[in-house]
Amino acid sequence: MNSRRNVSPRAARCRGVASAGSGGAGEAVATGSGAAGGVTAGGAGTSATAAARASELGSSGARGVASAASGGAGDAVTTVAGSGIAGGVTAAGGAGTSATAAAGALPGTYTIDVKDPGSFSSALSSNSLPTVTDPTTQSISASSSFTLTVNGITQTITPAANNLNALASAINGDAAAGVQATIVNVGPPAAPDYRLSLQSNTLGAVSIQLNDGTDLMSPLTSGTLAQYQVNGSPATPISSNSRSVTVAPGVTVNLLTAGTSIINVSQSGSSISNALTAFTTAFNGAVDELSKSRGQNAGPLSGQSIVLSLTQVLHGLANYSGTGSGFTSLADLGLTFDTNGHLNFDPTVLSGVSGSEIASLTSFLGSATSGGFLKYATDQMNGVEDPTTGMLKTAINSKSDEITHENQLISNEQDQINQLQTSLQAKMAAADSLIAQTESQLSYFTGLFQSMYLPRQSQF
Repeated sequence: MNSRRNVSPRAARCRGVASAGSGGAGEAVATGSGAAGGVTAGGAGTSATAAARASELGSSGARGVASAASGGAGDAVTTVAGSGIAGGVTAAGGAGTSATAAAGALPGTYTIDVKDPGSFSSALSSNSLPTVTDPTTQSISASSSFTLTVNGITQTITPAANNLNALASAINGDAAAGVQATIVNVGPPAAPDYRLSLQSNTLGAVSIQLNDGTDLMSPLTSGTLAQYQVNGSPATPISSNSRSVTVAPGVTVNLLTAGTSIINVSQSGSSISNALTAFTTAFNGAVDELSKSRGQNAGPLSGQSIVLSLTQVLHGLANYSGTGSGFTSLADLGLTFDTNGHLNFDPTVLSGVSGSEIASLTSFLGSATSGGFLKYATDQMNGVEDPTTGMLKTAINSKSDEITHENQLISNEQDQINQLQTSLQAKMAAADSLIAQTESQLSYFTGLFQSMYLPRQSQF
């Protein structure tokens, strides 16, 4: 366990930290054959996926997923890290399920016996309809509106154009349609015959029909429900119209192929290391960005109070102190700071965390809504990014107000200039008029003088 160091970063770009904050801590990774972050699988039709969420930084989380599939025979063993901490998956042997463990999943072992993974119902446009050789210009019907009926529930479908592509897009664009539309070519390359294919979104026998006044679809396959047992129960297999089923709180299994799978939910600290690595990268990027607003070559935010405010937020994150025993600071997680304010992470600090220590680690981290470092970080990020009252919004509003005020001052000054210009132009026009009058009078008196003086001069 590292000792605590109270070395605060000098600067950080808050948005970068928010990115790490909302990215999530303790997301799922897949491990197998003793190698972290990998999946091993063997057996016929097997597939293993893991996505375990330990906790969240901010309002959302990124999910790490690993998957593998290969051939063979035997039973599948899937290990999924849960209990709000980690995510490791190993799969070996045969039959196909995949499992995900969410926050709150408790450690345990589950035997999943898939009797039938189920199938979807489908229908294909009838042979009697016009042959479509170009789905971009032709359709199976000249109608501009269709009625789609799925298990007795009708929807009106209105394509944007009269062609098969537009019809399929209109069906897929209706969230309540209950089917997925595709276009398939059932003809040879030299004579294409494009048909509309509709497949139900749920397993089981689902009736599907598209009508333009007459039925346009012919049933192709009638689906079946998925059937499975958990730990041998119940005696009559459970039926489901979805291949994704919840077998325990926080544990979801996807039924892929018939067979038996053993799912182990366990705790691990490896995914927290991955999240802290991402947090470190984002934090250091924030440090570098805010550093650009300081010093001799500072950018346009030089001297702005928002730079200091964001730095203080990051100081608070760096100096966060929890309560309890075991993990009480970021240094205890392997996070330390250098003299430049950059964050360094030592993943070996968490590599050997035991089950009891994981509980302490989980308590220190908490969640975005229920205390701990993540709640503190979330509150800090919300204080920065809130669209109404956040620091960034407040700073933007303040600058917008200043710009509006300056623009108003400029407008007022311009009005005064325009008024002065108008006044001067009027005075200049009046002066021009007076000058013209004076010149006219001068001309008059000059002529008068000449008419009086010159005749007298000639007498002498």
